[in-house]
Amino acid sequence: MLGVFGLLLLNANAIADKVREDFAVTVLLNNEASELEVRQFQKSLQLLPEVKSIQYISKEEAAEDLKKDLEEDFMDFLGYNPLLNVIEINLNAQFVESSLIEQFEKEFLVGTFINEIVYDKPLIQMMNDNIKRIGLFLIFGSAFLTLISIGLINSSIRLSIYSKRFIIKTMQLVGATRTFIRMPFLWRSLRHGLYGGLIACGLILGLYLYAANEMPAIAEILGLFKLSILFAGILLIGMAITSGCTYFALKKYLKLTTDQLYF
Repeated sequence: MLGVFGLLLLNANAIADKVREDFAVTVLLNNEASELEVRQFQKSLQLLPEVKSIQYISKEEAAEDLKKDLEEDFMDFLGYNPLLNVIEINLNAQFVESSLIEQFEKEFLVGTFINEIVYDKPLIQMMNDNIKRIGLFLIFGSAFLTLISIGLINSSIRLSIYSKRFIIKTMQLVGATRTFIRMPFLWRSLRHGLYGGLIACGLILGLYLYAANEMPAIAEILGLFKLSILFAGILLIGMAITSGCTYFALKKYLKLTTDQLYF
């Protein structure tokens, strides 16, 4: 679970950018707009740093799409095509803010051939607020799961070492140093952390392959490089938690006197 949260946290910005860049500003063009004006307008938009991509949709294409959605020919009823030619603009993620879009609209989306500019302002604010909330949830969720992991692993290790407290004291009595006593326990805990990390990596890899097969766009967002970083982090955290808990648990029992072992 910690690995899944880490995977989402590593890719939170990429996923958020993808969501923002799917948001479109729609420019409705007048029927009187000449083809030359529209082409020049498109080229000028493509040169702007704010613009990621543009798509021109003719009113005939829009009418065909609307027919499919309505499952009937509305032009037969109306006798004409009421739709307008449209340019859909997808902005780069950093410019998808209400204030920046308004500024972009005033500076660049001007011209006598433009009929109207349409975009959902409340949706932008809601989308950005939700992205921030999700980011905070992932951060606190990861921290919470880390604490739970440490607590569970620490309890298990303490119980395991408690059952061997007499062996530890016997080794001390025959002259074994603390380092000599610690090493077998630490190596064992490192192996357990490694095994646990490998199992977690295997499960996450299976989840990743399933998601990539069902939704190829997810594979593009996540990427194998970030996945390899996550796997390395899981293995290191797993070994660090188990070895750290073992070290501090042993520290307690190495200090106990023989009489204290029975309490």
